[in-house]
Amino acid sequence: MRLTVIGAGPAYTDDPGSRGACYLLEAGPENGEGGVMAMDLGHGAFASLASRVAPERLAAVLVSHLHPDHFVDLVPLRHWLRYHVAPPAQIAVHAHVDLSARLDGLHGQAGFADGSLDLVPLSAGARSVGPFEVIVAPVRHTADSFAFRLHDGSASGVGLVYSGDVGEADDLAPLIRPGDVLLVECSFGAGPVPVGAAHLDGPAVGALAAATRPSSVLLTHILPGMDPEAAIAAVRAAFDGPVAVVHPGFSATI
Repeated sequence: MRLTVIGAGPAYTDDPGSRGACYLLEAGPENGEGGVMAMDLGHGAFASLASRVAPERLAAVLVSHLHPDHFVDLVPLRHWLRYHVAPPAQIAVHAHVDLSARLDGLHGQAGFADGSLDLVPLSAGARSVGPFEVIVAPVRHTADSFAFRLHDGSASGVGLVYSGDVGEADDLAPLIRPGDVLLVECSFGAGPVPVGAAHLDGPAVGALAAATRPSSVLLTHILPGMDPEAAIAAVRAAFDGPVAVVHPGFSATI
């Protein structure tokens, strides 16, 4: 499968090119058409997503948690599906059960998602989403936070583990199989993480990677003012595999 980073930004930034979290996954060619899915759709990400793939082609959207930098561009997605596509289209959105109420409250409109976003509640365990096999695990960040392992059925068996936002690296360990690609938040760069911040830094990611042996580590969601190269160095202090910081436009075959 192919990963393309649409947005990798945190909740706030002074980088004019930054966008909220959004990661596009395309299944391998053996899965045919329709094997396209997004993980998260944060602020400012929709236009860039729509420039790469017709949004109505998405098999689904997975939402890691209900902070706006991870879900709020479901609003323009809803508008696109309802008003731009003829006939109107509907896409499954796998998210915490509270998403419907969040969207209704944001707009003061009951049933805001109806007919455009088919809201499917997330829970721990395995599910099929389009051509992807997804394992969902709760993680400690907010009460509605999840991480994912995705695999498209290819013979390699290699998967992608996406952390969402997480405050305890050990929560991700059960998802990671040796050889997987780990796409993981590193909000506080080389560290340390302030007490109670519920995010990760390079030393935490490095220790996790050393214990679980992914094939590579992709760092994302780094806060402004943090040195990306220092974050990489902090991970490499414990993990001897490839480490990179991802930005919009980054693409890799998994």
